Amino acid sequence: MKVEIYADVLCPWCYIGKRRLAAALETVADRDDVELVWRSYELAPDGGRVPGPTAAEAMAGWWGDQAAARIAQIRSLGVAEGLELNLHLARPVNTFDAHRLCHLAADRGRGDQMMERLLRAYHTEGLNVADLQVLRFLGGETGLADDEVRAVLTGDGYADAVRADRRRAIECGVAGVPSLVIDGARPVPGVQSPAALRELLESGRALP
Repeated sequence: MKVEIYADVLCPWCYIGKRRLAAALETVADRDDVELVWRSYELAPDGGRVPGPTAAEAMAGWWGDQAAARIAQIRSLGVAEGLELNLHLARPVNTFDAHRLCHLAADRGRGDQMMERLLRAYHTEGLNVADLQVLRFLGGETGLADDEVRAVLTGDGYADAVRADRRRAIECGVAGVPSLVIDGARPVPGVQSPAALRELLESGRALP
């Protein structure tokens, strides 16, 4: 079974969804038969490399008087999954290079670990995931060879792969993140309970 996960590093729901999907997979029979593929979905493709306002400040602009309650809800849901979502530290930036790094990691069998490290760097540590030196550091921590990481980030490696994911998302009807596409079926929301996600996975396994 192939499970494609459309996600972006900037999205706290993607971090929550990743934890819940991992919990669901622990209960699925023949877990080794499930292939996870992270797909790039940029939430701020026109964003820059230099951090601006924090995620919390941006949310205040979107939601007004409701912002504090919504931020508290996101943080609470994160805590329930063992996550520290520091929206007052995270500053949205362009994630194109972070996604390129994820594609390199996937080719080295470390895509899931790379996405995990990027999510923690951004949401918990407040690091600038558009800074090439930060990405080199995170790639090294994930076990990638520094010369490969440097070559990708200073060139255009995997740029076409990120753009292809963007086209694929449009073609299959992905409209937000996190979204799951199981064996090519229609996309479904990625933030569901582990039990609901397990049911989706088991249902997908039963398809001809």
